[in-house]
Amino acid sequence: MKVIVEADGGSRGNPGPAGYGAVVWTADHTTVLAERKQAIGRATNNVAEYSGLIAGLEEAGKLGASEVDVNMDSKLVVEQMSGRWKVKHPDMVPLHQQATALSTRFDRVAYTWVPRVKNGHADRLANEAMDAAAELETAAEVKPEQRPNPAGWTGARGAPTQFQLLRHGQTELSVERRYSGRGNPALTELGRRQAEAAAQFVAGRGGIAAVIASPLQRAYDTAEAAAKALGLDVSVDADLIETDFGGWEGLTFGEAAERDPELHKRWLRDTSVAPPDGESFDTAAERVGRARARIISEHPGETVLLVSHVTPIKTLLRMALDAGPSILYRMHLDLASLSIAEFYPDGAASVRLVNQTAYLG
Repeated sequence: MKVIVEADGGSRGNPGPAGYGAVVWTADHTTVLAERKQAIGRATNNVAEYSGLIAGLEEAGKLGASEVDVNMDSKLVVEQMSGRWKVKHPDMVPLHQQATALSTRFDRVAYTWVPRVKNGHADRLANEAMDAAAELETAAEVKPEQRPNPAGWTGARGAPTQFQLLRHGQTELSVERRYSGRGNPALTELGRRQAEAAAQFVAGRGGIAAVIASPLQRAYDTAEAAAKALGLDVSVDADLIETDFGGWEGLTFGEAAERDPELHKRWLRDTSVAPPDGESFDTAAERVGRARARIISEHPGETVLLVSHVTPIKTLLRMALDAGPSILYRMHLDLASLSIAEFYPDGAASVRLVNQTAYLG
């Protein structure tokens, strides 16, 4: 299958708030098959342009394309990828290598320079991504004590500790929708891409003082991507580990319900009920509460990134909302999603964001 990839990227300031856009068309340029856009924090125009190309080639690969015609209005990217110009800037070398590696997956890739007016779709996506990057940069410049205080009507005072709650990326068990608690499956290739996209997003927001992860590999690897983008180390907190699903580990919902029909039914409506040889949501909440108190004590008035799992993140959001246990069964959190809760020194709290996934494209 032959497709056309159009890609663009830009920066407001060069370097400045940057983003890219990419669109994949049918060979006759009549139907859009895929499109992607993403804010990438502060970067140069050239970095953003290369990022757009990489995204476009990735989307073409997902579609099973064998031949790709790439149209871009970046003379530098087109000439370097065509082999006519050398890659001299050190920031471009890894991006050029990544784009080249992707291009080898196709039978043929051709690069053509086009004027911006003929790259309008990708240009629009890139500008939308740059708008998002600029908004994130503005938000990141606001200190915690300067943020509007949604808990202010309660009389809450002081700067809150902001918990940015990131769920880990995809694993093989999450692909098959199986209970994944204390098992330790690795991230899939898509999971690693999700972790990297989330990392770029939180790095673009900035202002994070610490990265704290569950000890399980899927959470730690997701946290490590973010820590690298932020220039921080990863700390591990064992109390952020996922619920122990005991005998249901690795089973689907249907398999667990078939194995223990009455117990499974009670577990779905009573947070004090535990799976066979496992842990109840109430027990999990006790240790998550310990982690919350410890982190607030160690990071007063700061923003911390916590990379964990569905149950601990839902539990922290429930605590911030002061909600009943039923909310655990009513809240949905996607893989690699970001939620934000703030906890004030006097015990007040607020939720600012739930299940953000726009950066995943």
